[in-house]
Amino acid sequence: MVKPEATLIDVGINRITERADFDRFFAGNAKREAAFAKNGSTLVGDIHPKAFEVAGAYTPVPGGVGLLTTAMLMANTVRAAKMRRGL
Repeated sequence: MVKPEATLIDVGINRITERADFDRFFAGNAKREAAFAKNGSTLVGDIHPKAFEVAGAYTPVPGGVGLLTTAMLMANTVRAAKMRRGL
């Protein structure tokens, strides 16, 4: 569902602690595997990792989006909804 070269902004943070979930999303990713083995968990966003292969640019999780970016995204979303409704 992601257009080639799309920009993805992932603002969600989730923790994966189950091995089956890790294998479903990150099988074969040696760097993530080492972190998961060390910590017993790994942080992920709301966007499926396979979507990043299609995207032209994306914000990584963790470390991609800060509080100000999240606040501005929400403010712009509310503003757009109001404009769409003619308010």
